[in-house]
Amino acid sequence: MSEAARSLLQRWGASFRKGTDFDSWGQLVEAIDEYQILARHLQKEAQSQHNNSEFTEDQKKTIAKIATCLELRSAALQSTQSQEEFKLEDLKKLEPTSGTGQSQKTGYCARWTIGLTQYGYAYVLMLSVLKNILTYNKEFPFDVQPVPLRKILAPGEEENLEFEEDDEEGGAGAGSPDSFPARVPGTLLPRLPSEPGMTLLTIKIEKIGLKDAGQCIDPYITVSVKDVNGVDLTPVQDTPVASRKEDTYVHFNVDIEIQKHVEKLTKGAAIFFEFKHYKPKKRFTSTKCFAFMEMDEIKPGTIVIELYKKPTDFKRKKLQLLTKKPLYLHLHQMLHKE
Repeated sequence: MSEAARSLLQRWGASFRKGTDFDSWGQLVEAIDEYQILARHLQKEAQSQHNNSEFTEDQKKTIAKIATCLELRSAALQSTQSQEEFKLEDLKKLEPTSGTGQSQKTGYCARWTIGLTQYGYAYVLMLSVLKNILTYNKEFPFDVQPVPLRKILAPGEEENLEFEEDDEEGGAGAGSPDSFPARVPGTLLPRLPSEPGMTLLTIKIEKIGLKDAGQCIDPYITVSVKDVNGVDLTPVQDTPVASRKEDTYVHFNVDIEIQKHVEKLTKGAAIFFEFKHYKPKKRFTSTKCFAFMEMDEIKPGTIVIELYKKPTDFKRKKLQLLTKKPLYLHLHQMLHKE
């Protein structure tokens, strides 16, 4: 095992333990955040090119499966449903316990005989993750599949790629079904605890108007809160894939809980909404357009906001409207104050 692989596994192991600790302590927001961060790191490694990776293709498939388990646990923490949840006990089957020295079919990893005091938990967990990766498809405790390999672009990265502006006029997606296939939920977070005299904001994303709405594949919206310099003020959240499309609208009908009290948002901050969709020909998820809402627009009730061309300009310096047609992002705001 190379030093680079050893370092990766050690970081992943420490992150895994941090997330499960938060989970077991009831700190669900922190647990969700840690699971999602680790899942993204694992997905990035799973999608890396062979000559840029420390792992074999089979090992990367197992890395992707572990990422799926983290996403399922994160989704379960955000779900209001009591059935078919992915429990903390399930996730912990991916980590080691010391003492027995025997591999058990009920757990994915071997039961390590190494004493925790001798090597430290993070190193033992690192060894366990390595064991998991090296035994791809052998006694994996969950029937999960890796997330389909799709290129994940950083904000603004797609501006360096060839734009597909002809998508606006029709093409590959025409005639597709009105409903989207069920997928793992997005990365939405629960509402923060209330504080006396402080205001929490819930934004319902109702729908977005696009002239080629029917052609968008696996569309979702990334929501972020940025300061005037474009720096994140809260965790970034992704909606689940849209619920349906109808005429020139993609419908979401999903609530976003802003992860900071309104009074604590800095002057000049804005809430951004990036509409993203999958491009099968190029095999990556791209930002199609974006919208934003400034602090003086925070008020109860319905609001429609304009759509702008990509790349997303978090500093709001060079804005270009997406279209002259009356197509907008439709939101409904709810304020909660004790």
